Amino acid sequence: MKNYVAIAVLAAVSAAAGFAASAASLPVSKAEDVGISADRLKRIHPMLQSHIEAKDFSGAVSLVARKGKVVHFEAHGMADVEAGKAMKTDTLFRLASMTKPMTAVSILMLVEEGKLVISDPVSKFIPEYKNPKVAVWNLPNDPAGAGPRLVPAAREITIQDLLTHTSGLANGFEGPAGDYVRKANLPRGGSLDERVKRLAKLPLNFQPGTQWEYSPGTGFDTLGRIVEILSGMSLEQFFQARIFQPLGMKDTFFTVPANRMADLTVPYTKGDGGLVRPPAPVAAPEAGGQYFSGAGGLTGSAADYLSFAQMLLNGGQLNGVRLLSRKTVELMTSVATGDLDLRNYAGDQVLKGYGFGLGVRVRRSTGDSGWMGSVGDYGWAGALGTYFWIDPKEQLIGIVMIQTRNTKLRMEYPNLVYQAVVD
Repeated sequence: MKNYVAIAVLAAVSAAAGFAASAASLPVSKAEDVGISADRLKRIHPMLQSHIEAKDFSGAVSLVARKGKVVHFEAHGMADVEAGKAMKTDTLFRLASMTKPMTAVSILMLVEEGKLVISDPVSKFIPEYKNPKVAVWNLPNDPAGAGPRLVPAAREITIQDLLTHTSGLANGFEGPAGDYVRKANLPRGGSLDERVKRLAKLPLNFQPGTQWEYSPGTGFDTLGRIVEILSGMSLEQFFQARIFQPLGMKDTFFTVPANRMADLTVPYTKGDGGLVRPPAPVAAPEAGGQYFSGAGGLTGSAADYLSFAQMLLNGGQLNGVRLLSRKTVELMTSVATGDLDLRNYAGDQVLKGYGFGLGVRVRRSTGDSGWMGSVGDYGWAGALGTYFWIDPKEQLIGIVMIQTRNTKLRMEYPNLVYQAVVD
């Protein structure tokens, strides 16, 4: 396995060398050459600045690419208000759940190698998931007073259930399984292996495949552990060898190097009096740590994430380096949740008009969502404000990075991008 990793890394570095140099600087092309109005793109800054002045967040990095060319790449506001440190285009952001699409791509790489199919039960790889139980309310009209009971699951959880947030895995204290999660009092830390085994013993919030409920942590951490089991590498090693190195992503990390910690933006929260600085730095995992969260452990830059997004838009390859086949990307970005309603997604961004693919939300209807886009556009967001989407119809990628939760921006920013399309 060590030989395989070394060969993969060397091949990836060689193939991506030319791209890596250009990704670091990201030259901006003339917008009109790809059907975008440069004047209309200028509307992005005042919108973001209005949020900064309202102390909704301290600063932002915004990026727009179309037809393989970057036409907008700007930094706005501050990365650290108290230190007077301006935001830069290479500032690092905690990506949180924008880690999930990379975990999904990792699973699909293993599908392409014949190591699993997405209909496989999770217990095939993690036996602790065998014979799950489901928590149900004793009295549906009075859940708080009646309490829950446990019933056998009608079927096991599958890989597809994890990828589409239809597994029923509880993440917090909400739903009928919430009391069980609370009483378990699961400790933080430890290895990904240990954490997933503990989570596997908890009951589900609903029968697998019957509802959609966003799984902030549990489902994609479990997928990350499956990547480790099947590859023989830690998730950090797999991402580095199979995604970051091939795509020239030099600014994306599970463990932020000591010499890059100063490039991190401060993760402020929005308070009544404005922005509130965290009491202590939000640290990345310690060097050598074993808990590499497939659900939300990455830190990275907007330019690096563009490389990942452009690979998907290109049908699985970038600059001659192929991570996935075109047909695999089609599978990933097709609605896999049928008619299930995504309305219970938390936040102001109502996902009406959307279904879910394998690790990404997918637009089914332009009118229902209430903000601009195209049928078939796909993407996801991070809890601390990062957001991206890919529009195959328009050959367009939009990325905005902030570090304070603001779900309204996920609707405003696409509107400002699409209003600049003029061809």
